[in-house]
Amino acid sequence: MKAAPWEGVFRDGRDLFTVNRLPGTKVYGEALRGIEGTEYRTWDPFRSKLAALLSKGAPDGLFGHPRTVLYLGAAHGTTVSHLSDAWPEAMIFAVEKSPTSFAPLLELARKRPGVVPILADAQLPERYQADVGPVDFLYQDIAQRNQAEIFVENARAMLAPAARGILMLKVRSVTQQRPTAAIVKEARSLLAEAHLKVTFETPLTPFSREHVALAVTAP
Repeated sequence: MKAAPWEGVFRDGRDLFTVNRLPGTKVYGEALRGIEGTEYRTWDPFRSKLAALLSKGAPDGLFGHPRTVLYLGAAHGTTVSHLSDAWPEAMIFAVEKSPTSFAPLLELARKRPGVVPILADAQLPERYQADVGPVDFLYQDIAQRNQAEIFVENARAMLAPAARGILMLKVRSVTQQRPTAAIVKEARSLLAEAHLKVTFETPLTPFSREHVALAVTAP
């Protein structure tokens, strides 16, 4: 097991891992591996788009050293749990608007200090901005037509200067008609208008079809 070039992530061959904060506990049926007294959780790139991005060869130091995180579209908390493993000192504000998905997210947060679940619509950042405050990492995985606009509005409201973010662009949630390249170009234009610089872009195939990851830095 070797440390990967991203904070809190480990690698064995092509497989990714995080140190399990709750030894013996699984979140979504992932495999556990014990090595020299440390238990690691397998980070499945077919279940987590962020793991898919790392598996595709994301740049070293992609995350920086985040200590305040805003996660939009947290769902059941699969990826949130791995970020909680990787960044145990971080405060992770996990926003989810579906009450059905929020229930397991809330249960996850009860077991993991530093995870703050927020039942809210990410299209309305003014409703949780005061509770969250400035963040140094913004992550979004939302399947809505205006997902790039949602990312920009949250970045404007809460992304600290020189902070980083990742937009997981679900192309077919934007439109079924236009080509992927056109959707990505439009999203990049919106990010540029908000002075968010795209530092890395990659499709997530074969792990996730019709998803393109865009990593950004704030001015």
